[in-house]
Amino acid sequence: MSLETTSASAKPKSTKEALFSPKNKRLLYDPLNDNNPITVQVLGICSALAVTVKMEPSIVMALAVIVVSAFSNVIISLIRNIIPTRIRIIVQLTIVAAMVILVDQFLKAFVFDVSKQLSVFVGLIITNCIIMGRLEAFAMANKPWPSFLDGIGNGIGYGVILVIVSMIRELLGSGELMGFRIIPESIYKMGYFNNSLIIMPPMALIIVGIIIWVQRSRNKKLIET
Repeated sequence: MSLETTSASAKPKSTKEALFSPKNKRLLYDPLNDNNPITVQVLGICSALAVTVKMEPSIVMALAVIVVSAFSNVIISLIRNIIPTRIRIIVQLTIVAAMVILVDQFLKAFVFDVSKQLSVFVGLIITNCIIMGRLEAFAMANKPWPSFLDGIGNGIGYGVILVIVSMIRELLGSGELMGFRIIPESIYKMGYFNNSLIIMPPMALIIVGIIIWVQRSRNKKLIET
């Protein structure tokens, strides 16, 4: 046996990374806590204040951001090596805008009432710092599958905060959740009344601030950073 044959056989075979390897799983669950786009990176605050009066539009908005973020990441990752550096932001904006238009038309076709509640905020997904940040920081440097997971993870991390804030505001502001009465009439007869202050945008900011405080008080890594 020749030396070349021996050295070739001694080389370890390259193994493909599993679709849901520990590294890829972190792309999904890190944005839920340690790297949440709203509470840690402090991005996407505007829509968190504007669309969280009720749970239904918050859930729809979260799903829209997940779809746009995930598929925009994939497209940018696929073409990252052929995008001229000087126009990469324009290309990213164009792709995100195309995805947002598709999502907006879908919402108008199938959930028109919610689409009216969301108003211009669906269109403003185009300028959402979370999406543009992940395109620039992650999709431009990674393969499509990790980029897809990163987009989903950050979209879910964003959506979780929206749903928590909207749940608190809708419950205390109107006594309902998803349009269903939660606080019974007997409680109102005892003197309880809905808090109209909590449905105002400043209260959403206060609730987000409380969530940030609770998260950082329970996570020492966030305090150190």
